[in-house]
Amino acid sequence: MEIAKLHQRSVAEFASRVEAAGTNHSVWSAPTPCAGWDVRALVNHVTSEDRWTAPLLGGTTVEEVGDRFDGDLLGDDPVGAFAAAGAEATDASSHVDPTKTVHLSFGDVPASEYLYQLTADHLVHGWDLAAATGGDRHFDEDVVAAVADWFSERESLYRDGGAIGPRVHAASDDPQDRLLAAFGRDPAWRPTT
Repeated sequence: MEIAKLHQRSVAEFASRVEAAGTNHSVWSAPTPCAGWDVRALVNHVTSEDRWTAPLLGGTTVEEVGDRFDGDLLGDDPVGAFAAAGAEATDASSHVDPTKTVHLSFGDVPASEYLYQLTADHLVHGWDLAAATGGDRHFDEDVVAAVADWFSERESLYRDGGAIGPRVHAASDDPQDRLLAAFGRDPAWRPTT
């Protein structure tokens, strides 16, 4: 499956977990598997990434974007804010040449590489969100398989760069659990009560 389609499916998966969180204000302050982030901070992070997607795929540099997407992007309507950002990001990914150069903070990469990074982030943070809110933790198997294949060659780079925590033991041989463990997530994580 082409990367733009995988990206769009991962955004849709994340969006469904955001929609499930809804307007229950207590859910938005719940802890997540990401240390220091509650649900609102997690969704704000992914919303920010989605706001960055169209400009970066369009050729804008990180320096040109500047601090435009810093701070709270969710306002009084976190579900709507994410939906708008996700729609903008998927529209951009559906129209980009995967070989086009994208200027990221660490250097230039093909658009396909950037879209794999975004797909992985939506998938893993979608699981974080589902785990934090008691939502559906099962994700699109095609997206999981594609991200696992892509990530297998990048895991040490991510870990050495401090982007992910130490690999954890996956208690099962489930492909999604193995991928989460590679990203430093305990597939059995539950919020503390």
